[in-house]
Amino acid sequence: MAEIVVGVDRSSHSADALRWAVGEARLMGADVAAVLVWDLFNQHHADGEWRFDPGYDETQADRALQVAVEDALGGEGAGQVARRTPCDLPAPGLLGAAKEAELLVVGARGTGGFPGLQLGSVSQQVLHHAPCPVAVVPHT
Repeated sequence: MAEIVVGVDRSSHSADALRWAVGEARLMGADVAAVLVWDLFNQHHADGEWRFDPGYDETQADRALQVAVEDALGGEGAGQVARRTPCDLPAPGLLGAAKEAELLVVGARGTGGFPGLQLGSVSQQVLHHAPCPVAVVPHT
């Protein structure tokens, strides 16, 4: 079955992208996989706090992703979405996760960067290097 991969980073932009991707998946008859990319200095916590934890691992990343998906879609909707938590830099991690995807969806901006930018650096990188079509969803 076709798959739509969505970058999720606990930002409101990524929540918008996830909701859009779920609607698009219904139209396409596709599955949705939410992907939260993490590394030693890019840690997302389930409580939404930003802090460094030297013991941070895939289990904590998956819990943060689960909470983000539930916050965006509700409990029932979250049960319909696969979760992946690759350890990598954000853009390469998303590009790797989308190798077999029909569509890669990202929010226009994520949790980092500068507030005035129209498009974040990860969005720009995936637009230029993705192995599949990319949808950049604006914040609503």
